[in-house]
Amino acid sequence: MKDFSYEELEEATENFSDSRIIGKGSHGKVYKGILKDGKMVAIKKQSLGLEKLQDNSKLQNEAHILSSLSNYTNPFIINLFGTTSFINLDKSPLIIVIEYMQNGTLHELLHGKEETPSSPPPPPWPHRAQMIIQTGKAIQSLHEETEHAIIHRDIKSSNILFDENWNAKLADFGLAVALNKTNEDNHHMPAGTMGYLDPCYTKPRKLGKKTDVFSFGVLILEIISGRKVIDVSKTPSWIVDWALNLIQQGRENEVIDTRIISDKKYSNMVGTIKHFLNIAARCCVCSKIEVRPSIEEVVMEMEMMTINNSLDYVKSSSIRFGNNVLVNLLRSFVVLRNRKKKNICTSSAIFDASINHVDKSSGEKLLVREVLADITLK
Repeated sequence: MKDFSYEELEEATENFSDSRIIGKGSHGKVYKGILKDGKMVAIKKQSLGLEKLQDNSKLQNEAHILSSLSNYTNPFIINLFGTTSFINLDKSPLIIVIEYMQNGTLHELLHGKEETPSSPPPPPWPHRAQMIIQTGKAIQSLHEETEHAIIHRDIKSSNILFDENWNAKLADFGLAVALNKTNEDNHHMPAGTMGYLDPCYTKPRKLGKKTDVFSFGVLILEIISGRKVIDVSKTPSWIVDWALNLIQQGRENEVIDTRIISDKKYSNMVGTIKHFLNIAARCCVCSKIEVRPSIEEVVMEMEMMTINNSLDYVKSSSIRFGNNVLVNLLRSFVVLRNRKKKNICTSSAIFDASINHVDKSSGEKLLVREVLADITLK
């Protein structure tokens, strides 16, 4: 992790110009910065109010948590490049430098702009499934940290960012907590964002891994429905009350974003989408925390459901495959995932080679990539 000078970051953001702001929050602003070597980064600076109070706690916590991760190069967690020196905090405020994510936030993608003829199309189901699974993997890696489980405490769509390839990454660790196994030193007061916050998390000792599981369940509902988590123009206004009531009645179709269902290309995947909704419902059980699944169980179930659905798609489609190579490849993925193989570094290369067996004249190669992109092992 690099120590940056305040002057270097000031220059990178044109003196923290408003034209460089790419994000705002209750604790500060995020600026688009260009370092001297031409590298594009995101630069996070606390609000003027906190700066005057010399309250660096949120940024210090974020820097500490990110730099402490054992698997620091996790592909689904934002990268921390460095900070201004902690030694000189009496002279200049703490600023952190993180990975620049050029495609914005999940919240912007789902709710950010009114639809116009020039607006990008809403994400199809395979892309939404990919967002969900990638976020789940990020949370899983936090919960499985060797020394202390990391509880994010603020999982929401505005904290899910997209890189240039539209891979999702979990960001904003200002509220994250390193929790020991006994939970004896947990003195952090409940915190999070209304709508995503676990109703059972009412006391410091109530914090645990399943606090994040609840928030993740809410996020799944938001991604599948396309509805805001809290919408006062609707009744019920909270997405959990609205969605769980319909799911319990077996009316899952009414929860699914109509833009997904109307895409006939993915009509055979409705069963998988409903399965995801039922997983979300189990995550959002409010009264009995012990009934909620672990994030590991959730991720494994979603991956297997997606892979099996893709197998059915391949087998039932008219796409022509050389020696059924993609079907066999997918079967191999299932076997490897069941055995919990983690470092399959050649999977992407195998996938790329196998995709070439699709008849190039069929015009279906892009479709296959889109349907199967969310199950490529990374």
